[in-house]
Amino acid sequence: MLFIVVFCVLQDKYKRALADTENLRQRSKKLVEDAKLYGIQGFCKDLLEVADVLEKATESVPKEEIKDDNPHLKNLYEGLVMTEVQMQKVFKKHGVTKLNPVNAKFDPYEHEALFHAPMEGKEPGTVALVTKVGYKLHERTLRPALVGVVKGA
Repeated sequence: MLFIVVFCVLQDKYKRALADTENLRQRSKKLVEDAKLYGIQGFCKDLLEVADVLEKATESVPKEEIKDDNPHLKNLYEGLVMTEVQMQKVFKKHGVTKLNPVNAKFDPYEHEALFHAPMEGKEPGTVALVTKVGYKLHERTLRPALVGVVKGA
């Protein structure tokens, strides 16, 4: 009789140890997967500032100035545009996507509200203006979009 009790206790401890080991294995596997996905997060955050500067540089050139009679400006502009396009391709390849939420519902996980303003014809709680685009790495927000939100009347 004592043998059966000891056997049951040992069997229970064995099963618990197996379950604990399996849980640890699964948690470790998840941590490794997350490290592979999000290990470049810091590097990506630093590159976002470069992407912003490129975007501002291309936006600041007046379109009417880009002509064949001004080849230096035209070549510089085209080079900036190509660099910006290539950077966005690299971002996409590594799972970084741009967030430009104009007219989307405000989401505090993806957007940072800078101000609220009443606006005719727009539903309260929607994004009316984006002052700085945001970015996500896979499903994780790298930088929230800086937005203005429509306020209710």
